[in-house]
Amino acid sequence: MIVAVTGGIGSGKSFVIQEFSKFPNVVAYIADEEAKKLMTSSNDIRKKMIQAFGAEAYVKNELNREFIASIVFNDEQKLKEINAIIHPEVFKHFFEFTKLHKGKMILYESALVFETGSAKHFDCVITVTAPIHTRIERLIERDKTTQEHLIQRMSKQWKEDKKILQSHYIISNQHIEETKNQIKRIFNILTEKS
Repeated sequence: MIVAVTGGIGSGKSFVIQEFSKFPNVVAYIADEEAKKLMTSSNDIRKKMIQAFGAEAYVKNELNREFIASIVFNDEQKLKEINAIIHPEVFKHFFEFTKLHKGKMILYESALVFETGSAKHFDCVITVTAPIHTRIERLIERDKTTQEHLIQRMSKQWKEDKKILQSHYIISNQHIEETKNQIKRIFNILTEKS
């Protein structure tokens, strides 16, 4: 069974993945982490990134994240462009990962499951939610950033209610024990189905 775990930034997807991963026969693919690795290791991605963003896209063979972020978060077209470069490559890489883990419950964690049109590739989609003020507090603590910057980033993702309408399961991530109970319940339902 292949399950997407999505939700806006700061909703707590990483915590949900961490809890699911404690169950036997569960493996997780963190799309954001794998994308970062691929942007450095894949020659195809590197060529396309330099074509789209210029030589400044890489510094000492590493992706120039600040430079790229300063462009894509202010230009809708460039954001679409980077997604069109990265997401197909991440998905190819994920497909290879699934071949290595046949017979297991495979979790694919990404904030952009719906935005990239990839929801159709999964047996089900779980959306993790949390109130906006909670998400902002978590992110300011984690990323040491400003509220204005976070609101700008959040505006590039689908609204929670739109994601909820298209999801199979919802995890409201506000209180740890309650979240753990929801995860356990969903895991039990999914393992019965498979």
